[in-house]
Amino acid sequence: MGQIVEFPSNGSQAQGYLAVPESGSGPGLIVFQEWWGLVPHIKDVCDRFAAEGFVALAPDLFHGETATEPDEAGKLMMALNLDQAGQDVSGAIAFLQGHEAVTSPTLGVTGFCMGGGLTLWIACTQPEAFGAVVPWYGLIPWPDAQPDWSALQAPVRGHIAEKDEYFTIDAARELEQKLRDLGKDVIFYVYPGAQHAFFNDTRPEVYDPEASALAWSRTLELFRARLG
Repeated sequence: MGQIVEFPSNGSQAQGYLAVPESGSGPGLIVFQEWWGLVPHIKDVCDRFAAEGFVALAPDLFHGETATEPDEAGKLMMALNLDQAGQDVSGAIAFLQGHEAVTSPTLGVTGFCMGGGLTLWIACTQPEAFGAVVPWYGLIPWPDAQPDWSALQAPVRGHIAEKDEYFTIDAARELEQKLRDLGKDVIFYVYPGAQHAFFNDTRPEVYDPEASALAWSRTLELFRARLG
């Protein structure tokens, strides 16, 4: 359903995976990868969004590199240059907003694990682009990358796994309260018994079909309500 596309990024080229619905048009979404890179699971998620009527673009923030082992993935994540990533995402936003299939300049943004942190970060650093924000089991993993939370404009619906050792319920609740104190529309849903990466059906050791179905329906509900 989807294909690899190229778009400008601060004078050079970046790539991503783009999936367009069969109808030929729909609201646009940025989809952020897990720390594994732009792997088949993330492409499949873009295809699923397209099947639901959205134009989904996953920018390749590791520029072709992927990982299969956690140590390797962690190194890629911690080596990610956020300035470069921000330029790539700016390019992805402009590409989507200018794409003939995208019906509105107001986009949604979602992401998984590391991508959940990037979802929150970009929603604060480029708030005018987004009408809905959905991080999955991910808060910002880079200590020196805390954004200006007061800049956030769009509603946030986050999905948190009860048994997540990386991004804990306590950390999610703390951020949720901080954002609510700033007057933001934020809910972090907790999925009982679920583990980190519970939506990743290529990882049977953590995949949770019930939690995945509920989180997916909540995600679609927000995007349909806020993005037309």
